Amino acid sequence: MQVCVSKIHRATVTDADLNYVGSITIDQDLIKAAGLKPHQVVRITNLSNGTLWQTYVLPGESGKGEIVLNGPPARHFQRGDVVIILGDAFVTPEEYKTLNPKVAFVDEKNKLIKVEEHKDLISNWTE
Repeated sequence: MQVCVSKIHRATVTDADLNYVGSITIDQDLIKAAGLKPHQVVRITNLSNGTLWQTYVLPGESGKGEIVLNGPPARHFQRGDVVIILGDAFVTPEEYKTLNPKVAFVDEKNKLIKVEEHKDLISNWTE
């Protein structure tokens, strides 16, 4: 099954580069805090206009707070837009039982505020 394993909540787009090959560049500190991995597929939803885009993660420089949409999504995401970045993964039913999704909360400058783990939501789920 495909599940959301991590999330960066309400990040602010710092740039959009139409002439780049593609992807989303994310500050390495945020990648690590959310439990994302370089080249992992993510979905980005733009709270400013409702756009949902799928791409992959490229690590940016640590501590700069970068959230840069590269390539075609630069048409739909602009500097200052607020986004939610969702990290997807395919897991087996057994892997799902031990999943520990993380949510990284950031401020308006994309500085980490806190990280929540949502293991209990999954381990307490009954079918």
